[in-house]
Amino acid sequence: MSFDFSIVYQYLPYLLSGTLLTLGFSLAGVVFGSVIGVLIAFGKMSRNKWVSLPFRIYVAFFRGTPLLVQLLIINFGVVPVIIGTSNGTVAAIMSLSLNSGAYIAETVRAGVESIDRGQSEASKSLGLGKVQSLRYVIMPQAIKRILPPLGNEFISLIKDSSLASTIAAPELTYWAQAMNAQYYRVWEPYLSSAFIYLVLTYVLGYLVNKQEKRMKS
Repeated sequence: MSFDFSIVYQYLPYLLSGTLLTLGFSLAGVVFGSVIGVLIAFGKMSRNKWVSLPFRIYVAFFRGTPLLVQLLIINFGVVPVIIGTSNGTVAAIMSLSLNSGAYIAETVRAGVESIDRGQSEASKSLGLGKVQSLRYVIMPQAIKRILPPLGNEFISLIKDSSLASTIAAPELTYWAQAMNAQYYRVWEPYLSSAFIYLVLTYVLGYLVNKQEKRMKS
């Protein structure tokens, strides 16, 4: 096996720009997904089954279908309706955000429901309403349990964002495939991209674990 570093060096600016876009996709997915996830979580926890139904359908769809299929539907079906034409970057952000929102919704729901009901009852005895109880008593405790899974979701999105290459979003895997197509080489593009993904996930995993230990202390 031969490895030509000159090819990697030539494509380095593209790989770096793709890495930045990969991080951007992942960050956007977590941020927008968190907003969506919180709304979906509280909607799903509604005691009225008809109110919670669409939220449960949302979670079931985005957790029960492949992300690749969601990317294709959004890129070729949804995005053209919104902006008039398909766009890989817009579709990737939308898909990752909507998909992440379903998983974050379950994380938020589990975090809120894990708090002992006695906490809510105690806050009511102090004269706090439901919203005040949720804001000042339940959520501060739930957030400590929600944040570590959110960090792991960010790491997962970094790897999942590689699927955006199928809709021509110029992230890291897209440029690895471009290098392969130009030089008909396998090891240089894919080992280089794998190494970059490994570094990103290792560093972020280390930071998440460190933050998790800090919150437990």
